[in-house]
Amino acid sequence: MDFLKKNGKGILLCFLVAFPSWLLVRQVGALEVIGAPVIAIIAGMVLAIAIRDKSSVSGGIAFTSKKILQYAVILLGFGLNLGTIGKVGMTSLPVIISTITTSLVVAILMYRLLKIPGKTAALIGVGSCICGGSAIAAAAPVIDADDEEIAQAISVIFLFNVIAALIFPTLGEVLGLTDTGFGLFAGTAVNDTSSVTAAASTWDTLHGTNGAVLEYATIVKLTRTLAIIPVSLMLAFVRMQKEKKEMRGEGKPVSLKNVFPTFILYFVAASIITTVITSVCTGPVLGAANEIFGFIKQLSKFFIVMAMAAIGINTNVVKLVKTGGKPIALGFTCWVAIALVSLTLQQMLGIW
Repeated sequence: MDFLKKNGKGILLCFLVAFPSWLLVRQVGALEVIGAPVIAIIAGMVLAIAIRDKSSVSGGIAFTSKKILQYAVILLGFGLNLGTIGKVGMTSLPVIISTITTSLVVAILMYRLLKIPGKTAALIGVGSCICGGSAIAAAAPVIDADDEEIAQAISVIFLFNVIAALIFPTLGEVLGLTDTGFGLFAGTAVNDTSSVTAAASTWDTLHGTNGAVLEYATIVKLTRTLAIIPVSLMLAFVRMQKEKKEMRGEGKPVSLKNVFPTFILYFVAASIITTVITSVCTGPVLGAANEIFGFIKQLSKFFIVMAMAAIGINTNVVKLVKTGGKPIALGFTCWVAIALVSLTLQQMLGIW
């Protein structure tokens, strides 16, 4: 009861922003390339201008942007069948590992060169190389990023998602990519799942491949999603080392428990549960299990939309615009570097 009294109004407000955003994208297919999370952030920012006093909703907004965001990542695990990824996704592993490494290295270099805030740089680097908004959702609690840093990263990722979805099918045509080559290119060089789907679907339509490229690109993308695990653990280790250094001078201990991303373990457990059940079950039972996992996956996506609505409400739009130049430059550099590495490795491996 105390929880609802403290957080109920804020959670309800986030829901009332998120649900129309979610519904709008489902009703208007063309908006899928933008995605409900981005629409929810924008709607939240607009609403924030009209709200003069947030004191009555601040608790629920904070809970939504932090805890519900973590719950979303955990539930995301139920959408990962490790068996399917193992059969198809592993063939793309060299390209995936190379693009992820490239993005993280570029993010570090640009962070130092442009003096971008460290947490913003980390979120953009991770979002660019893994899976856009979902990766940012996973990394944000690990590095203790605030709402404005998350909004900045999501905005940058969104910009290059849209560009990629619009130009990559044509670029693939010009370069003479095969169906497999474009599927791998879209799955490794486009940030967010919605934009991967848009780009691959366009290719399927142009080439009459009956969804084969979309299926392959999606599996490659899901394989990339697994990188959330090692990258989150790496970020937790870096944060712990940094805090140890800071606390040493103050004589305070650093607790691994406070830094370690426990929710990532639940994400792994959810993936394992999905894999085991779908491997063991057959017939109607398998069909029912897939329906349940499909519902949970959709719920995880809606939780992300709710969290983005909360983040938008807590974001200073003026500050976001004023500080946007350097993060956009970072996002552009990561995006171009990933695309070049993906294409170069395909050429070297004979996939092109």
